[in-house]
Amino acid sequence: MGKLFGRWLAAVQAYASADDPQSDIAAKVALVIVSNQPFYPLYLHAIAGAAAWPAWLTLLTTPFFAAVPVLARRNPFAGRALMVLAGTANTVFCVKLFGAQSGVELFLIPCALLGAMLFRPDERIRSLPLLALPFVCYLLIDSRLGEPVMRVAEASYVSLVSINAMSVAALTALIGLLAAARMATE
Repeated sequence: MGKLFGRWLAAVQAYASADDPQSDIAAKVALVIVSNQPFYPLYLHAIAGAAAWPAWLTLLTTPFFAAVPVLARRNPFAGRALMVLAGTANTVFCVKLFGAQSGVELFLIPCALLGAMLFRPDERIRSLPLLALPFVCYLLIDSRLGEPVMRVAEASYVSLVSINAMSVAALTALIGLLAAARMATE
């Protein structure tokens, strides 16, 4: 059993690796998101009960995150761009599903961080739209998405904001740790 787990872990690590340091960060962050996405609906069901059924729709974005490592190895810029695009699109989708009052918009923070740090100075002109995208979405989404799909009791929103804020903090910390490890090897 231990050898099987070791082989599985080695295969996952190989899949999540890229030669380009920034692409390697994008690939690792993407796979952490892939591994956590199935649990998010369960958390929301624990908070909001059956009203959280739209949370299962968030799994529709999983293939985009799962594709980041493959694309990053073939075309590093495109792989890193997909990470920012998938994260931002997933966040906007979640705002439509759960509403801004759920605090899910906070996920635009790590999207902006990735947009800023995944691209080298010589890629800055091409990457500026990716950096701007989370900010533009934040400014425009509330008024244009209409009513959320999920309706829960007002008291549940405190818990939703709490879980989303803690998830954003953990994701931001992971990105920082991966960036610090990369800088230590340069």
